[in-house]
Amino acid sequence: MDKDPARSVLGSLSILDKLLPVWIFTAMIAGVLIGDLLPGSGRLIDSFQVEGVSLPIALGLVWMMYPPLAGVNYREIGRVVTGSKKVVVYSLLLNWVVGPFLMFALAWVFLAGFPLLRDGVILVGLARCIAMVLVWNMLAGGDNEYAALIVALNAAFQIALYSVYAYFFITVLPHLLDPPASSEVVNVGALSIAESVAVFLGVPFLLGMASRYALTRRKGARWYQEKFLERIRPTALIALLFTLVVMFSLQGGYFVQLPLRLVRVALPLVAYFVLMFGFSYVTSWKLGFSYKDTVTTSFTAASNNFELAIAVAVSVFGLSSSQAFATVVGPLIEVPVMISLVYISLWLRPRLFAPRTQADRRVASREVEEV
Repeated sequence: MDKDPARSVLGSLSILDKLLPVWIFTAMIAGVLIGDLLPGSGRLIDSFQVEGVSLPIALGLVWMMYPPLAGVNYREIGRVVTGSKKVVVYSLLLNWVVGPFLMFALAWVFLAGFPLLRDGVILVGLARCIAMVLVWNMLAGGDNEYAALIVALNAAFQIALYSVYAYFFITVLPHLLDPPASSEVVNVGALSIAESVAVFLGVPFLLGMASRYALTRRKGARWYQEKFLERIRPTALIALLFTLVVMFSLQGGYFVQLPLRLVRVALPLVAYFVLMFGFSYVTSWKLGFSYKDTVTTSFTAASNNFELAIAVAVSVFGLSSSQAFATVVGPLIEVPVMISLVYISLWLRPRLFAPRTQADRRVASREVEEV
């Protein structure tokens, strides 16, 4: 048995997940170069619009959300909630109270003079985890059923609350905190955000539920999980990369500013991921949660649904907006930070959750082997 399970973390990732920041950065640069060499290409794609949103981009954004939502088993919610009420309630508190306010505060601290970038970062903070968190949780040895439950609950909560939260944190709260700067604040109507959420979260949500119901009845749950989901999962990345290439083909003029803008947006995001994970981990441990529950609570609290944030920013503010740019930086930063947190979590495991009996040690040893 490998005495250091942390060594196998990168080896457990698929090539797509392992190099996700590379693919994203490559798509950004490719888009900028296309915008420079073929300045009309991005605008040509953007010209086919429905309700103010580019049709090709709209299809890409909907498909980007579909694979992770198709992977959620909503039938498990009731069973898991019944057995883990305390853990679930605390996780929802972290996701829907602590997380949004923390990201809002960090965005205002680090991006005080850049309200448009700040709004994009806030959109990332409001979009709670539904996809990649399952990977981080698995690698760190968390509870997979509990993680799937939080993913399902977050998906449902986002349909009901995301537009309300976005309107409050982007339009209402900035006016209350800094009235003199209200002219710099972008007033976004709750209805426009709700429409975006209904299309870019509601449509793939319904498609995902329909796919699971129809295909599991016809082919079985095992085929659906091991064959169908494995085949469609990489297509979400293709849809994301297509969106990024078009987005940055419209932002060719920002090429020189790109590194500086990346750093500006990266600072609050890195601070958020580290602080949110650290706070969730320590408080869960103090509350007496098991290692598995602590890990799952921490990763589901610290991760974000960057697909939804990108979709809303693009549809509400436009492909070439600073808000859309800020949301794109989310996955670029999140992946390497989360991999680092997996290592930290595994390192802390024997130090904070030392088995008290020989039987506990045997159980812990089997769990480490599974990781």
